[in-house]
Amino acid sequence: MLEVLYVDNHILLVNKPAGLATQPSPTSDESLESLCKEWVKEQYKKPGNVFLHAIHRLDKPVSGIVLFARTSKALSRLNESMREHEMQKVYIALVEGHLKDSEGRLEHYLVHGDHIAHLGTEKTAGAKRASLKYIVKERKGDCSLLEITLETGRYHQIRAQMAAIGHPVVGDTKYGSFKVYPNQGIALCHARFSFPHPISKEQHSYALANTF
Repeated sequence: MLEVLYVDNHILLVNKPAGLATQPSPTSDESLESLCKEWVKEQYKKPGNVFLHAIHRLDKPVSGIVLFARTSKALSRLNESMREHEMQKVYIALVEGHLKDSEGRLEHYLVHGDHIAHLGTEKTAGAKRASLKYIVKERKGDCSLLEITLETGRYHQIRAQMAAIGHPVVGDTKYGSFKVYPNQGIALCHARFSFPHPISKEQHSYALANTF
């Protein structure tokens, strides 16, 4: 069942479950976007096609907050807010092992490969700088619960960077995890999100209570 966090005439925020793609793919029509379009169609009794566009995407195995624009005007303004770095995203991740430092900053150069991000250097062709900050919130058995704030938005960034320091996200076998996570997911969630409303400019902030 779709978990709607907020909706008005301009935007829709939902909590994406792990194992569901954000948008349709050539191999599957099942996606969060298609479910949201059906929900809007039924909720507002819309007879024709529904305009709905994801402002940001989460990888299929990742859960958490996704923002959709419901009008072209909202889409344009939200994209501008993203370019101007007016949106703040905070992720919660459960990673394997115990990190040496209680907080820190990671910087790597990543290359977008075939459904995977590879480590590179500043001189590697196609490599882009990726940086994030993390805080260790608690230790859970042989794992660590992290709060992660992105400074850049690269493909598979958190997954690749945590694996690069020897602490892959739990369940992320693509990046070296040996643990299993339910529902074809990984222990990574977009848990907090704040942004200016595209029309009113009022600051909106949302947080998920239960993550890992």
